[in-house]
Amino acid sequence: MVRRNQADLDAETLSRIAEAEQEVHSFSYAKPDKVGSGKAIVRLGKGGRVRGLVQLVRDGGENNLHYHTDSDSLWYVLKGRVRFYGAGDKVLGEFGPNQGIITPSYFRYWFERVGDEDLELLQVGALSAPDVESSGRTDLEPQKTKLAEHARYSAAADAK
Repeated sequence: MVRRNQADLDAETLSRIAEAEQEVHSFSYAKPDKVGSGKAIVRLGKGGRVRGLVQLVRDGGENNLHYHTDSDSLWYVLKGRVRFYGAGDKVLGEFGPNQGIITPSYFRYWFERVGDEDLELLQVGALSAPDVESSGRTDLEPQKTKLAEHARYSAAADAK
């Protein structure tokens, strides 16, 4: 670890620090009350290359084989159970609370809720560059339910 005195920092570093300190966002997650069947997305926030959300799955899941060209993801089960699959429906693992999986860019996968309990699945995505807006989702099979049909919420305390 390099320790520096603030007085020793160059103008570019000070500018980056000032910009970063304007981009901090807070959030508070609570499961939405009025989610119907299917799936809902609760956006926690974004900053730089990081995007955070919770997928609330009442039935189904990420229903078709796909990959992302511009995003790695960390998946962490808050509540319920999930089963992740790779290409050829190979089971990658079944995960419960405090368990998960990391999927790199271009990794082919899909997942489904397991059991009767609602699934609350934290997804933290790291985009390939700060100016990239999309994860580059590429579907390899038709979607069983359209992504646009999922209810969307925001948990960001400073959401606009």
